[in-house]
Amino acid sequence: MDVILTNARLVLEDRVVDGTLVHSDGRIRAIDEGRSYLPAAVDCEGAYLAPGLIDLHTDALEGHFVPRPRVIWPDARAAALAHDAQMAASGVTTVYDAICAGGFDQAKADRRALYEVMLDAVDSGVERGLFRVDHRIHLRCELTDRTLPDLVDAALGRPTLALASLMDHTPGTRQWRNVEHLKVYLTGIGKSGGDIDAEVADRIERARGAVADNYSRMVALFASSGLVLSSHDDTTPAHVDEAVAAGCTISEFPTTMEAARAARDCGLATIGGAPNVVRGGSHAGGVSMRDLASEGLLDALASDYVPASLLQAALALTRTAGLTLPVALALVTAAPARLARLEDRGRLEPGLRADLVRFRLADDTPRIDEVFVAGRRVF
Repeated sequence: MDVILTNARLVLEDRVVDGTLVHSDGRIRAIDEGRSYLPAAVDCEGAYLAPGLIDLHTDALEGHFVPRPRVIWPDARAAALAHDAQMAASGVTTVYDAICAGGFDQAKADRRALYEVMLDAVDSGVERGLFRVDHRIHLRCELTDRTLPDLVDAALGRPTLALASLMDHTPGTRQWRNVEHLKVYLTGIGKSGGDIDAEVADRIERARGAVADNYSRMVALFASSGLVLSSHDDTTPAHVDEAVAAGCTISEFPTTMEAARAARDCGLATIGGAPNVVRGGSHAGGVSMRDLASEGLLDALASDYVPASLLQAALALTRTAGLTLPVALALVTAAPARLARLEDRGRLEPGLRADLVRFRLADDTPRIDEVFVAGRRVF
């Protein structure tokens, strides 16, 4: 049965038009300019209708499993479903749940106990059709952890595993190249005084020797995996060169303009953090994603730690970086679809999946009215 959505502002790849979209059996069937007066047509009342958002990196799943420090939610399925509902309410129709393999320092000790629990929760939710949106796993491979190979082995072969990133959170490099920013972060999660200095020293000691060994093993492993591979927190051109040599196609959350330029020169796509755009800068002292967008160095956005930031950030770039609405929304729809090799979604085009988000603006703030995933209304 056809669903006719009319009197909508359709956000196409190159323009916004007032028109009508028809979908059935999970696919977009037609896109026409002008209004439909068929009795069955649904009046969108001038709201925007855009492709569903695609989020290649969100840490939000973990927040539902550990809602407070040292508090583990006892029902893993309920935690996963709450996360799923949050993504749907944020307009996300395809999400890559970022799960940490390694990095089980004192501040994140719960991650070890929850690692396979979270992997299983995503797999089970997908297999049983429990989720509203399309879930995939993004495996965050922490090179500083000596147990990383065993952890990755536990994830390989899972049907939902689709993307992996290589991360090095050694204090003094990449995201934490300024150790003072790390100390401020640790203060915010309840550490103080000598405990902070001890944890920084512990992280440096544990990373010594592990990064180089894990790097070579992960490069060899992922070379034949077929997964999309990204490098995390590139800071220097040398980091970008390493990413290219490792087979990465994405530079995720570069921390400097220099690294972003090097990524572009080497053919790597750059993903920026949407919260960085909304806030006007990085919480860890990195480069502003607004500046990258203004320089034409931003290829896509990911929600990182705030799911609702994805649509907010795209719209903010129309005001702060001079992007048109189709170009800005492509950063959270068509671009991540291309980077993830998803050819069936990310654009309003006949034949593609009917993954749709209908929204309107309250001044500059988006309000999501309705979300469809493969033609099924989920919000």
